[in-house]
Amino acid sequence: MNNEIILVTAPNEAARNFIRLLMYKKLSFAVLTNSEQEEKKVRKLGVQHIIRMDTAFAHKWALPDATVGRIFLFENSMNLTCRFLQICRPWTQKPITIITQQNHPRGVYRGMGANHIVFTIKGEVGFLLNEERAAVN
Repeated sequence: MNNEIILVTAPNEAARNFIRLLMYKKLSFAVLTNSEQEEKKVRKLGVQHIIRMDTAFAHKWALPDATVGRIFLFENSMNLTCRFLQICRPWTQKPITIITQQNHPRGVYRGMGANHIVFTIKGEVGFLLNEERAAVN
């Protein structure tokens, strides 16, 4: 039995749809946020595990009380996504995927440790969970 959690950020509707899919598939996950408003939005979805951190102070970055597996960072701003990537990369050896609707240079994210950068216009990324299942089996 795999007791790793999936870590996901939820700054936009595409991310919240992804969270709904995680809940539907009954996968173990936590939402990472630095925003009280974002936390309220995901709580309304029924999310149980939320990690809220102050991204401005490196000395406050604490490893979650769980084994972190895959990480999905939905981009809302490049600066915040880079910060989350910087925070999360040491937490797992598993792939980190950036999901973006912007045309930012992919090399920045790759240089900071992202394994995959997925560009989507409509935010349809449910296929990423099929990849997760294939990796587990």
